[in-house]
Amino acid sequence: MKDTFDLLVKTDFPPIKRTTLETLQVNLGYLCNQQCLHCHVDAGPRRKEIMTTATINDVLEFLRVKGIKTLDLTGGAPEMNPDFSLLVREARAMGVHVIDRCNLTVLTEPGYEETAAFLADNRVEVVASMPCYLEQNVDAQRGKGVFRQSIEGLKLLNRLGYGAEPQLLLNLVFNPQGINLPPSQNELEQAYRQHLQQQFDIRFNHLYTIVNMPIKRFGSTLISRGQFSEYMQLLKSSYCKENLASVMCRNTLSVDWQGYVYDCDFNQMLNLGAGLAAEKTRLNDLLQSDFSGQDIAIMDHCYGCTAGQGSSCGGALI
Repeated sequence: MKDTFDLLVKTDFPPIKRTTLETLQVNLGYLCNQQCLHCHVDAGPRRKEIMTTATINDVLEFLRVKGIKTLDLTGGAPEMNPDFSLLVREARAMGVHVIDRCNLTVLTEPGYEETAAFLADNRVEVVASMPCYLEQNVDAQRGKGVFRQSIEGLKLLNRLGYGAEPQLLLNLVFNPQGINLPPSQNELEQAYRQHLQQQFDIRFNHLYTIVNMPIKRFGSTLISRGQFSEYMQLLKSSYCKENLASVMCRNTLSVDWQGYVYDCDFNQMLNLGAGLAAEKTRLNDLLQSDFSGQDIAIMDHCYGCTAGQGSSCGGALI
């Protein structure tokens, strides 16, 4: 796989600083039952990196000490971490809002059939990857048969009350194909809602549109196809200054499977430690730290979060 780090390190992206830390985004490991083209984590069935119980206890201690409001769980497939349920239960017992970034197909995999019910019982918000409402587009990006399996996952969540009951939030995520920015989030959400309702009687709360980042698997594909420069030019020419105030790195701290901290999930994949520190820092060394006003580590990929409508783990910024 071709590395894009050296192509991104020199940047004219404007400096930004943190505000109040509200969200802890934790990557529970790179193990996944899928291997998607757009995945910036390069997750897959053969990955062995998994967060240990000891590091999960560090996460729980950080939540307690810092009074974090939201725990955002990612992977890989976060549900495949053996301590996933432990972390969720303990966080919910503290009153922390928990988000599970779910690929949907894991919910019907052998050994994970009870996961959806567990999520509902613990009032976990599900943010589900659904890069298109058309079968051929989803299978082209995520693998043959993934669309149908994703529909089954959505139906299962709906039967449990997701998308209908106020405390059971189900949000979908769209990723564009190729070297394109997402279309209007509001307009695309209506198209998703209409199609999924009419064809499959599926309901959901919101659609999030997310820009594909020029790193890891997607970045390597861009280089192989000779499209890296063209895509970066698209991101830079679509830069919108108004998005700077709302980028997720301002109030979110990212944690990798080993417990090291980063300013965002994308910096984590580039091994770019939080702030301007020369060395990476572990989460359990930051219990007394004040994050407000700290510098955020930037490189050229940051244009991906500020292009067009903007992009974050919560979708478009404008």
